[in-house]
Amino acid sequence: MVGTVGALVSFQEGSELLRELAGLAVDAKQVERTAEALGKEIAEDERHYTEPLDTLPLPQTLYLGMDGTGIPLRAEELAGRSGKQPDGSAKTGEVKLCTIWSAESLDAEGRPIRDEGSVSYSAALESAWAADIAAERSPFAQRVGREARRRRFEQAPRQVVLGDGAPWIWNIAEDQFPEAVQIVDRFHAKQHLSELGKALYGLTAPRAFQWADRRKEELDTGKFQSLLTAIRRQVSRSEDARRGLHYFQTNRERMRYPEFHAQGLCTSTGVVEAGCKVAIGTRLKRTGMHWSVPGSNAIIALRCSKLSGRFQDFWERRSEPRAA
Repeated sequence: MVGTVGALVSFQEGSELLRELAGLAVDAKQVERTAEALGKEIAEDERHYTEPLDTLPLPQTLYLGMDGTGIPLRAEELAGRSGKQPDGSAKTGEVKLCTIWSAESLDAEGRPIRDEGSVSYSAALESAWAADIAAERSPFAQRVGREARRRRFEQAPRQVVLGDGAPWIWNIAEDQFPEAVQIVDRFHAKQHLSELGKALYGLTAPRAFQWADRRKEELDTGKFQSLLTAIRRQVSRSEDARRGLHYFQTNRERMRYPEFHAQGLCTSTGVVEAGCKVAIGTRLKRTGMHWSVPGSNAIIALRCSKLSGRFQDFWERRSEPRAA
């Protein structure tokens, strides 16, 4: 019970719920200690237990998405970290999230609909970077590999990796899932065009919106060469245009949206974005919260286990007799 409330609400709210619903007097500090201890056990269990979740037939397509979201950390955890504050310091640490799901049915417009109960999450405040000569993959890349094994991602007839265009996402995808289709989230691609239009013509100038809307139409209809030509014309007068040109050139093969749509593939990371909010944000980014790294990782592990439908499996393994 403490694990459940600790995963879903703040420690104080958990204490109040236990008193109101179960008549149990457990103060907030004890909820915190117990929930974090359970979360650490679950995190350890996650590292060692990677057997497939079930033997049901695999869907035709499995999707794997990766993203990052910041959470507020205690001052001592941020010492020496660079960030986006005016003085170059950091206020947050980045949680990396991996989520896997299926979307076999289509809506009236032919867009995939996420299959109910198909989403699983795995996340932690850990690095996705490893040196080229490193003996092993980065901590987050290893996490992605474990989640893929649990979900039998590589056994699916068709595998798709979705991301916002960040290079670290494609590095992991190319290393571990070379056969997967890579897709840049269409919303992020269009957001880049909107921001570029504002940088070129002004934040509120009608021409900024007109320019961006034309580029978005070219993106949607597969007129990618026209889009690149339009951006290239602006390079001589704008550093933003130069960066934008690099972004779209680099991700060109990942933005074949008409082709992806014809194949019935997701082109949006909505499930991943929701995961950042649901699995991380609504629990760890509330007003006044400041986390330690061990504490945040424990609660993230607890919450991901709960939201992914693995909480009961953990308890069953936990209760198994251990060899002497």
